Amino acid sequence: MTPYSGNTILLILAMALVTYLSRVVPLLLLSHRTLPHIMKRWLSYIPVALLATLLGPLLFLPHGKFTLNISHNPHFWAALPALAAAIITRNMFLTVLMGMAFTALIRFLTA
Repeated sequence: MTPYSGNTILLILAMALVTYLSRVVPLLLLSHRTLPHIMKRWLSYIPVALLATLLGPLLFLPHGKFTLNISHNPHFWAALPALAAAIITRNMFLTVLMGMAFTALIRFLTA
């Protein structure tokens, strides 16, 4: 006996279909066309905007309140050396590694 009801399985399948179609339809419609330069330029800002949207609250409002206290907001302080590593090395792996290492170090020192 499965723990899922028929409605749950149908809902999961419907969500999978919507997710799949939302990726495939634009690919099929735009794969043989060249986009105008202005649209390519506009689309190039989407990854940066999404990253800022995801990181902003984590770095500046960790518990819904602005704080730069190192024990309450280790992510902000770990982001600074990670940012420096990104600027200096332009290497994604080293940047992520630096951020993880400094987050772990700060948590260890403030525990």
